[in-house]
Amino acid sequence: MRIDIGGTEEGNPPALDAILLDVDVVVLDIDDTLYLERDYVHSGFDAVGQWVRAELEIDDFAALAWAAFEAGTRGRIFDEVLRSYGRPFDAAVITEMVAQYRDHSPAIALADDALSAIERWHGTVAMAAVTDGPIASQRAKAEALRLDAWIPLVVFTATLGYGMGKPHPAAFELVQQQIGIAGQRCAYVADNPVKDFVGPKQLGWRTVRVRRPLGLHADVDNGPDVDHEIASFDQLDCAR
Repeated sequence: MRIDIGGTEEGNPPALDAILLDVDVVVLDIDDTLYLERDYVHSGFDAVGQWVRAELEIDDFAALAWAAFEAGTRGRIFDEVLRSYGRPFDAAVITEMVAQYRDHSPAIALADDALSAIERWHGTVAMAAVTDGPIASQRAKAEALRLDAWIPLVVFTATLGYGMGKPHPAAFELVQQQIGIAGQRCAYVADNPVKDFVGPKQLGWRTVRVRRPLGLHADVDNGPDVDHEIASFDQLDCAR
């Protein structure tokens, strides 16, 4: 199978002209690759906001959390928003809010370009997915995106054991074993150059970075383990 990264038509980045990736397996990341992760964040804040409204009688938590996220706050948004109300909250409250966030059924959907590519490739090329993150969250995302309708193998690195998440190559080794193919015939399409491409590159995989303008890692520079960069799956064309 050939992945042809086009660049000959008007509007495509000229740097992608005539780049061909000859692979038999396309492996996909999920967050900010198949959909925008900010949509999951927004969905999660809405779910937490409903719990906060019912349990703490606070109505505007979701809106304030989203505003903090949009302003660049990361990691301790729940703590900071609760602190802004000037009321003491037990640590158990934060623990439950995190659980509500991770366990909610997300309102997310495949990006149009990702869906189009998956539909093109379905039945033509072997596909798999490798994703990091809390297992409940990632499984809920995969279910919401209906990945099981298209992708027979989804590797959740959280199930592989401590320290086996990206950038460790364990998940990519598992894909090779499950599909029965050498790394040189595999390509990984993902978004985060800090951790996504180290493992597959060690195994000889081809790597393609999707840099979506609203992706959480859009401002991170590529490292030496990124072979090619695209802004949309529309720049990838698969044909036997």
